[in-house]
Amino acid sequence: MTHTDSRATILIADYDFGDVDIERAIVEGAGLRMLAAQCKSEDEVIEAGREADGILTQYAQVGSRAIGALTRCRVIARYGTGVDIVDVDAATRHGVQVTNAPNDWCAEEVADHAVALWLAAARKICRYDRATRSGEWHWKTGEPIHRLRGQVLGLLSFGSIARLIAERAKAFGVEVWAHDPFLDQNEIRQSQVRPMSFDDLVEGADYVIVQTPLTPQTHHTFDRATLRRMKPNAILVNTARGPIVEDTAIQQALTEGWIAGAALDDLEEEPAKQRAWRATNPLFELPNVIVTPHAAYYSEESVATIRTIAAEEAVRVLTGQPPRFPVNELPPHAGLGRSDARS
Repeated sequence: MTHTDSRATILIADYDFGDVDIERAIVEGAGLRMLAAQCKSEDEVIEAGREADGILTQYAQVGSRAIGALTRCRVIARYGTGVDIVDVDAATRHGVQVTNAPNDWCAEEVADHAVALWLAAARKICRYDRATRSGEWHWKTGEPIHRLRGQVLGLLSFGSIARLIAERAKAFGVEVWAHDPFLDQNEIRQSQVRPMSFDDLVEGADYVIVQTPLTPQTHHTFDRATLRRMKPNAILVNTARGPIVEDTAIQQALTEGWIAGAALDDLEEEPAKQRAWRATNPLFELPNVIVTPHAAYYSEESVATIRTIAAEEAVRVLTGQPPRFPVNELPPHAGLGRSDARS
């Protein structure tokens, strides 16, 4: 391969960190080139990534069309754990390595945020705050509020983050239930958590915290039918991905009193994936919902960690080392042919 600049190029498809200094130090320190863009569509990824041997992506979609078009790309490193924005099957077919980060890069943060949202919703913290700022000073502003001890908190999934949530929640005297179809029931019981069917958890829990990954099977898990089955005093907390909860369904449930409240760390529309997003969602008008901007993962420590992991993974693959956190399994030398397409 002979080129004007033979160094491999890594494209940061999108980022909201304010700078790319951490990534640049890692990429250029390994003798590679780095480009940074703010892609909001697959077309923009294709346009920006024509010269890219590797891609780092935070929110930008890297689907089968992009993977087919970006003939030099050998690695797609995701800033995060979920890879729903990457067509992993297409990447595997084209010999492209996909990497992510293990859950523990932000597990403590997400568990803290989930519990904070739960407590804020249960204790009507935001409603009290808005009322006092507007000149209303009365405990009745938040009624009804119920004692936490003795109530049931249900966890959808029982992975590493959900287990940390369970540990924290028990201190408040709630009974913790969990539904996870991929785990042995005894594994859940060993954590002093009660394994439940999905139906029983949704219908019986006073608080439901969603911590499942977004897949075609979990998309719109909380639609009108599911929300109708929840207890009228129930509070739904979503610290997973926005599209697991159907926006129009949760709006109706909260407006018509099917459930008592919700606390959502993302919305179905996933604002971070849009350019020039505007806050027009009717959910923002409701007093019984809390919305945070997909911030559960955030701490200064976690963000530095995920940026380092993503950049290092791309560098490892492009310098002939095995990735530490592969999502897909490739045959030996699978991606080499794509890099030979340089001209």
